[in-house]
Amino acid sequence: MRLLKTLSAAALLSPLATLAAFAQDAATTGIAPAPETVSPDAAAAVVDTMNKGDVAWMLVSTVLVLFMILPGLGLFYGGLVRAKNMLSVLMQCVTITAVVVVIYVLYGYSFAFGGSTSPYWGGTGKLFLAGITKDTMAATFTKGVVIPEYVFIAFQMTFACITPALIVGAFAERIKFSAVVLFTILWVTIVYFPIAHMVWDANGLIFLGQHAGGVAALDFAGGTVVHINAGIAALVGSFLVGKRAGLGRDNMAPHSMTLTMVGASILWVGWFGFNAGSNLEANGGAALAMINTFTATAGAAIAWVIIEAMARGKASMLGAVSGIIAGLVAVTPAAGAVGPVGAIALGAIASALCYVFVAVIKPKAGYDDSLDVFGIHGVGGIVGAIGTGIFASTSLGGGGYLEGVTMGSQVYSQVVAVLITVVYSGVVSAILYKIVDVVVGLRPTMEAEREGLDLTSHGEVAYHS
Repeated sequence: MRLLKTLSAAALLSPLATLAAFAQDAATTGIAPAPETVSPDAAAAVVDTMNKGDVAWMLVSTVLVLFMILPGLGLFYGGLVRAKNMLSVLMQCVTITAVVVVIYVLYGYSFAFGGSTSPYWGGTGKLFLAGITKDTMAATFTKGVVIPEYVFIAFQMTFACITPALIVGAFAERIKFSAVVLFTILWVTIVYFPIAHMVWDANGLIFLGQHAGGVAALDFAGGTVVHINAGIAALVGSFLVGKRAGLGRDNMAPHSMTLTMVGASILWVGWFGFNAGSNLEANGGAALAMINTFTATAGAAIAWVIIEAMARGKASMLGAVSGIIAGLVAVTPAAGAVGPVGAIALGAIASALCYVFVAVIKPKAGYDDSLDVFGIHGVGGIVGAIGTGIFASTSLGGGGYLEGVTMGSQVYSQVVAVLITVVYSGVVSAILYKIVDVVVGLRPTMEAEREGLDLTSHGEVAYHS
């Protein structure tokens, strides 16, 4: 989002522009720029204009991303667990959303987009949303076109909410509610906000390409920030929290594939706000992100169904919805940079590799990623991030690269951005899990786990006989 604010529409559609020009433009037209950062000549040349259509689209997109979490992700995850743990997953999604909304307003927005020149975090300049009013504006892709900063804050806030909510699928059915809440508070503060700054802020390490010889990594809507970040934290958590009691002996099949299909469908619908909304304007860039969200997802769903039918003899509903999520994840970083046909190929490739991790590698490795958060979000995010550097090529129907940037240098930048995210998220998440374990403990008692977290953690059940 923040990266493509200055890069996607201008860089991909105007190859003669340079990265330096984008960085300079971002510095002078970024979120709520201080007046002294804009020269009098520049101020006279460009008059900020707010388009009500852009504002309306961003308001709708923000609500669509919230719709992805509540009820979309909750129903998707809830249907995949056993009936005795259904409400525990819903409660975790609801509470994470509420907690992160408060955190984002208090300090999260500042930590990510607070105006600091640090490449690693946004600073404290906008704690408690200081200095922001209904009249404060934020830049979009087009120079001189703005939206209310409150709208940008709310949109970014929904991304901060859904990312830790994705993680809970890795240790569903076997973690204390208090542990989820404490981990979420620590994780968004120390992991999510710095990575969001590095990728989307005008001064960020990955935004400026300081990690790869000045070639900025492309991440339209959060392949690194959301999916790889959450996927790696989920993988670490699946190891440190441990396996579910009775895994390999008890029947742990999803209790309602109907609810899971409904949740996946809501996620697909909401994802149009996630991807097309990341364009920040209601124009052709949003249209490109929207059609890519259609085509990549369809290609991925078809690929998973075909592979599963060939490997197992039957195509399952679980496989189809897994393919849908894999495609959505893969196209997230690429939505504004690739063409619709390239998006189909990217979705299909990601789906195939996610299937291998879920059906082959995970059983052999022996870890218990309950709802395949790493296998789909982590792996799909990595494939999508690296694939963006490939399918952005004009020869493959994409928008092209910056002047002087080749496919090789762009892919290298994508790989380095992925590695930064993997290492930072993995190491810090492991430390945070250990801290949470010491403070409140990660696991409920064996008796509580076997009885079900709905009753033992929340005193209620999803279904009554």
